[in-house]
Amino acid sequence: MRKCGFIAILGAPNAGKSTLVNQLVGQKVSIVSPKVQTTRSRIMGIAIQGDCQLILIDTPGIFEGKRKLDHAMVKEAFDASANSDAVVLVIDVTKPNLELAHKLCEQHKKGLILCLNKIDLIEKENLLKLTSAVSAFKNIKATFMISALRNDGVKDLAEHLCNELPESPWLFPEDQITNIPMRSWATEVTREQIFLTLHQEIPYNIFVESESWEEFENGSVKISQAIVVAKNNHKGIVLGKGGQTLKKIGQTARHELESQLERRVHLKLFVKVEEDWQEKSWALRAFGIGT
Repeated sequence: MRKCGFIAILGAPNAGKSTLVNQLVGQKVSIVSPKVQTTRSRIMGIAIQGDCQLILIDTPGIFEGKRKLDHAMVKEAFDASANSDAVVLVIDVTKPNLELAHKLCEQHKKGLILCLNKIDLIEKENLLKLTSAVSAFKNIKATFMISALRNDGVKDLAEHLCNELPESPWLFPEDQITNIPMRSWATEVTREQIFLTLHQEIPYNIFVESESWEEFENGSVKISQAIVVAKNNHKGIVLGKGGQTLKKIGQTARHELESQLERRVHLKLFVKVEEDWQEKSWALRAFGIGT
């Protein structure tokens, strides 16, 4: 009998949630960056484990937000966990937020699965101390020590998650790895390259909007995207001297898109200013997390 269910991946920003989702799926569905808070809305990855279909929800990192968008992102994470068949809490062992972890364990009365991530980056003695500390938390069904980046321990976690799911027909075709529309996924690819290219705080004030998507008979695709910034002076940073920074972002994003789509991509990027867009209702709607 087949099994299927929803699994929410929770944790603080930069705990490794997106990397874990990508490893479980076996392909990249969620953007990864050294910067915190790169996931702004629920990203759904679909993985197959034997007779089980795992529908993985990569949620925004839980943090104390100030802006309207911040609060909506955190609400997304809590809503996802409340409606899931299983909940995984990811803790970065190199920077463990035990206060947040304790709070989340207390709130999830149905129980959750704890993943101590990045174990390859911590001394064994310190890992044992951390494990001892979290073992006292309530409502923990199981604990796994993993390195999502190196794919260590991920298979054991997948097998356990399968046991958590109810018997059910699969909800998606076997070859589908995400429910994200292709146009939205392409904007995420570009946003990832912005995070990796710009090292100032500005990426947190950037939104990538799909303007057009045109398919051609030869299999290639022409994509036009707008990079929305919150302030006029941010536009110059994104453009760079003589437009070189924007050109670099476009080149790396195009290469990534071509690699994933396995076809020729023509990518056109331009920058526009929308002051304080994080406070606007349209921005929440664009991320699918508000009205």
